[in-house]
Amino acid sequence: MDNYVYGRNNVLELLLDGERSVSKIILLKTPHDNPKISKIVDIARSRGIIFQFLTKDKFQKYADLPHQGVIAYVPPIKYTDFDDFLQKEKNNKKIIITDGVEDPHNMGSIIRTAVCAGFDAVIFPSRRNAVINATVEKSSAGAVNRIDLIMVNSLVSVIDKLKNNNFWIIATDMSANDNYFEIDYCNMNFAIVMGSEKEGISSSILKQADYKIKIPMLTNFDSLNVANAASIVMYEAVKQIIQKKSPNVV
Repeated sequence: MDNYVYGRNNVLELLLDGERSVSKIILLKTPHDNPKISKIVDIARSRGIIFQFLTKDKFQKYADLPHQGVIAYVPPIKYTDFDDFLQKEKNNKKIIITDGVEDPHNMGSIIRTAVCAGFDAVIFPSRRNAVINATVEKSSAGAVNRIDLIMVNSLVSVIDKLKNNNFWIIATDMSANDNYFEIDYCNMNFAIVMGSEKEGISSSILKQADYKIKIPMLTNFDSLNVANAASIVMYEAVKQIIQKKSPNVV
């Protein structure tokens, strides 16, 4: 995994969160001031983090990254242990599980939405799925630092354990009978499973699902991006939970 975070928003979020150590920050020397770069420098200086301004020539080796003139070197993401997560005391836990989401941009977007929607964890397999690298972190806009990320060897085993701990498993499947808005997401622990865009969710995991849901398509163009699909389902859950707490909210 690439042990760096790049982009002004991501690096600033990393520093403001304060959960991960930063060994060094390099910045592109420019004649123009930028408020976010200035804030990054101020925080780095106050915490004793090494930072260095480099000329455009020396920054050239990072030209293939959308770095926006700032890169922070960090230790690898620390994943949450699955059993430790289960021990956390909280009612109505909400989880996203990705089964074969290999595009790091989609993975980052799913994590970003999960944080915004108040989900508690993102669970993904160690194989056939994007791991948390610099591209995922950039796509998540720093959200990887604000949610439990759980990498596991076997989704089947993890889902079995979730079911034994009072979680309901909701799998997205284009051939499902129920629409995503016909499920009651309130007052229960649940995990929403998203599959790969090419193959969907594996058959073994579909068999474990308590509910199978689909997003209805009104045309014959049925290739909705997995990150967009995840956002639609997650925010249906958010809508229902808000309406349950405040019945007058439409």
